Amino acid sequence: MQGTDFPIAIIGAGFAGIGAAIQLEKAGIESFTIFERADEVGGTWRDNTYPGAACDVPSHVYSLSFEQNPDWSQRYAPSWEIQDYLLRVVDKWKLRERMRLNTEIVAARFDEGAGVWNLTTNQGDEFRARVVLAGVGGLVDPAYPDIPGLEDFQGDTMHTARWNHDVDLGGKRVSVIGTGASAVQVVPSIAPIATLLTVFQRTPAWVVAKFDAFYPKWIKRLLRRFPFFLRASRFVKYWISELRGPIVFYNSRLLSLIGVALSKWNLRRQVEDPALRKKLTPSFQFGCKRVLVSDDYWATFERDDVELVTEAIERIETKGIRTKDGSLHEADAIVLATGFKVGLATAPFPIVGRNGRTLDDAWAGGAVAYKGMTVSGFPNWFIMMGPNTGPGHTSVLVYTEAQIAHAVQAIRKLQREGLKYLDIRQDVQDRYNESIQRRMKHMVWSGCKSWYLDADGSNHSLYPGFAAEYVLRTRRLDPRDYEIGRFAEDPAEHDSRPLLTTQ
Repeated sequence: MQGTDFPIAIIGAGFAGIGAAIQLEKAGIESFTIFERADEVGGTWRDNTYPGAACDVPSHVYSLSFEQNPDWSQRYAPSWEIQDYLLRVVDKWKLRERMRLNTEIVAARFDEGAGVWNLTTNQGDEFRARVVLAGVGGLVDPAYPDIPGLEDFQGDTMHTARWNHDVDLGGKRVSVIGTGASAVQVVPSIAPIATLLTVFQRTPAWVVAKFDAFYPKWIKRLLRRFPFFLRASRFVKYWISELRGPIVFYNSRLLSLIGVALSKWNLRRQVEDPALRKKLTPSFQFGCKRVLVSDDYWATFERDDVELVTEAIERIETKGIRTKDGSLHEADAIVLATGFKVGLATAPFPIVGRNGRTLDDAWAGGAVAYKGMTVSGFPNWFIMMGPNTGPGHTSVLVYTEAQIAHAVQAIRKLQREGLKYLDIRQDVQDRYNESIQRRMKHMVWSGCKSWYLDADGSNHSLYPGFAAEYVLRTRRLDPRDYEIGRFAEDPAEHDSRPLLTTQ
């Protein structure tokens, strides 16, 4: 079964979807269509355009291994540069010919008799796919804080993930709610232009030095002329992150003390005021919440025109933010640096597998998947960056590429042997996830409340170990792990109409 008789749907045109499309092309499989709900590709890097937005993973690692870029401007690329990189990759591989932009998949149902997924779009169109690669991403939709009166504020309000570039913050009193990964970038960027910047901190974060720097032209010329050095740079940076990994994720008092020492050194070099240092120092164990990286976030609070507020917010009023001590902090604009809705607990849209079972039913006790990719009862459906595949210490793309390679193996087997479907066995999935959760007790993440954890305190977000281990565990597709569905007759006689193609 080759060509258009084996339609494949890729949902999402971020790094995962683009990477999957390229690897399918390289494997000689061209019968895929990419569905993207927005009007452009890029995912996270299309949406996050706030001042200072950048990756907190070194550029040479945060790129596709088969599409490395010698021209990154600095060690940690800004968001616009990553988006430009993705646009160039899409154009190079002529992927727009196989894309349907402004098309959101809103429902999916598996037809076990035909061995196809019936997909419905927000426009009411229906498509059929033998295989689905779901790269919708976990950090897509902004999380807005549940603060009384938010809608009453008369100034400008914007979320970092939906930045309004028509609003000029110059000369205004700006309040920032949140002190997480986006705040450490946006706060130093807007402080110089605001008349007064007020940052509302509920919980301080551990922040380690970034040591960012621009690449000189001669370095970029060297990397462009001798790709070996670019590969070597990627290799070294990757293994440095792996070796530092246990400091971030392993529940060890000694390793935690190392992380604390690194962060406190970063704090001392940026902040001289002991009282301010105390306000900025976390009380929870290093690593149990996301460790942030910045060279200038803490230093921003030394400015006379920047105020750190640690009193809890009571409500938002027409003219500003009222804290529980009764103080009104007047503002002309409010920036919500409050992160994203983590979409791992539920299906991104109604997904119905074999025997009418929904993915939400399958995940009623927590989101689980075999190696984070396949769920029993949902054949030929591969999740990119699914449950327990998030990294706490290195590039997410290492995991993503391993998942793409695994899915391509499955597709090749389905095509080569003319199989109807591959469905991970429930007992195999259960054993795998039980082993993952047993390992969690040795990880640091259960030590405090964070977005990593479900309501019951279980962690279905992160992978409890090294990225290299995950890559090795996903390297080979073992047919014995799957229930194999076979056609009763020649599959060409079944209704396997191809996906519509973009005109």
